[in-house]
Order: sequence, then C-alpha cells, then structure tokens
Amino acid sequence: MHHKGLFSPPSKLSPPKPRLGLQGRLFLLQVGVGLLLVSLLALLQVHQLLTDTVHQYGERALTLSRAVAALPQVVAELKRPQPRSQDINPMVEGLRERTGADFIVVADAKGIRLSHPRSELIGKSLLTEDNQEARDETPKVLLGQEVVSVSQGHLGRSVRGKVPVLDEQGQVIGLVSSGYLLPRVETVALQVSRDSLPWFGLALLLALLSSMLISRHIKREILGLEPEEIAALMLQHQAVLETMHEGVLVIGGDNRLQSANPRAYELLSWNEVSPISLADLWPELANSGFLSGGSAVRNASLSSGGKPLLVDVFQATDGRRVVIFRDREEITRLAEELTQTRQYAELLRAQTHEFMNRLHTIGGLIQLGQPQEALHLIQREHRQNAALQNLIADIGVPKVAALVIGKSARASELGITFGLEPGSSLSSRWAGLAEEVLVVTLGNLLENAFEAVAQAKPKSVSLMMGEDPEGLQLEVSDSGPGVVPALSERIFEAGVSSRGARRGLGLSLVRERVGAVGGTLTHFRRDGRTVFQVSLPLEAIQPEAGG
Repeated sequence: MHHKGLFSPPSKLSPPKPRLGLQGRLFLLQVGVGLLLVSLLALLQVHQLLTDTVHQYGERALTLSRAVAALPQVVAELKRPQPRSQDINPMVEGLRERTGADFIVVADAKGIRLSHPRSELIGKSLLTEDNQEARDETPKVLLGQEVVSVSQGHLGRSVRGKVPVLDEQGQVIGLVSSGYLLPRVETVALQVSRDSLPWFGLALLLALLSSMLISRHIKREILGLEPEEIAALMLQHQAVLETMHEGVLVIGGDNRLQSANPRAYELLSWNEVSPISLADLWPELANSGFLSGGSAVRNASLSSGGKPLLVDVFQATDGRRVVIFRDREEITRLAEELTQTRQYAELLRAQTHEFMNRLHTIGGLIQLGQPQEALHLIQREHRQNAALQNLIADIGVPKVAALVIGKSARASELGITFGLEPGSSLSSRWAGLAEEVLVVTLGNLLENAFEAVAQAKPKSVSLMMGEDPEGLQLEVSDSGPGVVPALSERIFEAGVSSRGARRGLGLSLVRERVGAVGGTLTHFRRDGRTVFQVSLPLEAIQPEAGG
C-alpha cells in the first residue's frame, strides 16, 4: 500500500548550499522591497505634490484674474467702443510685477489683446492662437464661463485662470487671463519634495534596521539552519519514516491526525491521507486515555479493528503527541523464534562445555597412568546420562524433552540443583499446535527461575508437568526471594521487570501465548518457594472442538 501526500520518497538528501545564507538573503530581499516601496512612495508623493501645486497656482491665477476683471479702470476702458491698450497695459504690467504672476492678459469682447508681457502680441486676437486648446477656451470665457487650465502659450506651458469682464448689466465686455509658467510651478513642487528627502531617508534606514532584526529573529527561530539544510533534514526525515517497520502518527492538540507514515496506514487499514479525527482513524486509541496523560506510554497493548498492537506514546513540548506502534503478533513470533534460538544455542554450548570437560578429565587420567579412574568416570557419566534419559522418558514431546536436557546442563553449569518432580509426564498429544507454546513458556519460566536463584542459598529449581481431565498443568518453582511486592500486580505487563531496563518482555510474552490458547498464568509463594503455574486447556490441542 502506497500513500502519497503526507510522506513521499525523497529524490535527493543533500541539496547544494548557496554562498549567501538565509539571513543575508532575507536582508537583501527586504532591502530591495524597502527601496522599492520608499521609491514608489517618493514618486507618489512628488506626483501628488505637483498636482496639488498646479491646482493651488491655478486657483491663485483664477483669483488674480477675478481681481483684475473687477478693477474700475479695466471695466471702464473695456466699455469704450475702441479700448486703448496704452491705458491698460502699464497698469496691468505693474500689477503683474507686484503679484509675481508670469503674465496677465486683458482682451476685449472680440478677443483682441490689450495687455501682454510681450508687447508685440498686443492687438492680436486670442482666437487665432496656434494652440487649439487656447483657442477653444476663449469663446467659453466670452460666453461668461471661468476656466482654469494647463496649456501651451507664447511664454511656454503654464497654468492659467481666465475670467470674463462684466459691465453693470452683467454683459461680457472682455476677459482677463492670468497665469504662472509650469517650470516655475514644478520648481516649487520639487523644492518641497527635496525638503522631504531626509524623512524618506529616515524611513529607509528604519526599514533596513527592521529587516536586519527580522532576519536575525527568523534565523534563531529555525535554530540557525539554512533553508537547504532544513530541506535536507526534511527529506531525510521522510526517508526514515518511509522505511520504518513501525507505524508513526503525529496527533495535534485537537486530537486530529497531522501526519503519518505509510506503515501506519497499513497497520490501521486506512486509505485516507488528509488530516482526520483520531476518533475516526483509531477509536480504541482515542478512548484509551493514553493521550491525555503527561507522561510517556511504552509497550501498551491496544487493538485496532481486532488487530493486536503494541503502542508507545511520547508527549512533544508543543502539545502534540507522537504515537509509535507495532504488530504485536509479529513481535510475538520474532520473540518466540529468538527464545528458541537462544535455548538451542545455550543447549549446544552447555553440552559442548560439559563434554569437553569430561574428555579433558578422561584424557588427563589416562596420561597419568590411571586408566581405572578413567573407567570409573566413564561409568559414572553413563549412569548420569541414563538417569537423564529416565528423567525425560515420560516427556512425549521431543522439543520439550530437548529443552529440559539443555536446561539441566545449564543448571549444572550454574551450580543450580534442577530436576523434574516425581510423577511428571507429558504425552505426545501435546506435540504440534501446543508445542511452540510449551517451548516458549518453559524456556522463559526456567530461565527466569535460574536468574532468580543466582544469589540464593540453596540454588534450587524444579519443574512439574502433569495432565488431568481439564488439560495440562505446569509448575516451575525456585528457591529465590520471590517477586518484589510492588511489582506483584504488574509482573506480566510488557516492560515490567525487577532486573532493570530493557527487560520484562518474557513473562508478558508467556502470558500472551498462554492466553491465546485459552490458558492461564499465575504466580504465588508456597513453602518458601516462588511458583509460576500454567494451565493449558485441552482446546489448545483440539482447536476444532470449539468450532
């Protein structure tokens, strides 16, 4: 099953690192953005200032034209049938110089100029201007309208205000046009803009300082890593999760799935990849209470859709939870295989050690010229071997018999007295389906008993096997100190042991295997000895009977 979206196979793990680091790139980027924004703001400010200045000078020109048009001398002269420029022009020019205007033009009702800064234009008509815009404005003014415009004139491009001159009856008898040359207006606007440049410079400096602080803060937030290093770590992280044999879930504080690896979806038989509620994905985990505690959970048994799983839960500092889980049946199978392999290896090692010691002793006696002693030793070993064969004569399951022989050799090597209780027997009908359960159970219980009596005096371990109408009864007893009272109720839980970390899986495995065939595992103290008792029902060898 392949899931895309949350984790995808990486194509490469080490992208090339650029010359410039993240902090430098962020700084340059923000400097560029700051320069662009400040430049745009400055251009906008200049444009707006120029527009406002043109508007203000237009209003000033219009006001000046109104004032000139209202002068009694101008009105009186324009009321004449033949207005005289020599009476108007000196007065108007003097007024122009005093007000600072670039031009003031007075014309009669026919558009003939009566005043102008350039004397050669006096007496010429405004209606014959080369500029079409200026020609169009004159009739409007002579019809009584006031006009403010920016247009090209004889003195250059200017902003001007034109008003009609009215007599006492309100009749248009002429017009006045005042204005200011545009270069002069633009010079004023640019001068004001230059006065604002220090403020723009200060804004740019603040932007640069802010950029530096922000880039440093971001660098600290990502632990001093460069984006390429983060990408490489992410790709490695994905590669590890893709290849993990365990399922991994990341659960948010709202109990919704944030990420998962493909193995998790496979174990949970789920095909979705979008964030979903944990209650929908794994209701058993959502209701277990494992996620609500503040401490880690290790090797907890939980199911999903009837599939047994072993679960570890780790709390992250940001409130998220990481759940790692494994197929419990697969772990059980591997543990059984490992247990059997260790038992067989221990059997071979112990027997090899015993036989080598005996051979060395026999060889030494012969070299010393004591063949009779060597013969006695051989006969004694033969008797012991015969006793051992008698010991297992009533065990009809070969693997169990081999296990007992191996454990007997192991006990002899450790200085432990080990034996079968009188009357112990095991019929061959327990071979087959229940055989693996017996090997795993006896192997773990006997090994635990050997470890329990390591510091005891005397060192004694016994095994009892017996059948009754209900099934098979097994007992392993030892002379050790017994189970620590604090662990008595939890001794069968995975990871619980009085022998330190990374122990405590044997009894959990035994109880699980025994329980899988309907049996029970208990422990108690009897006559100063620790007893672990196993009961296996007949259904363990008759699975069809229950169906």
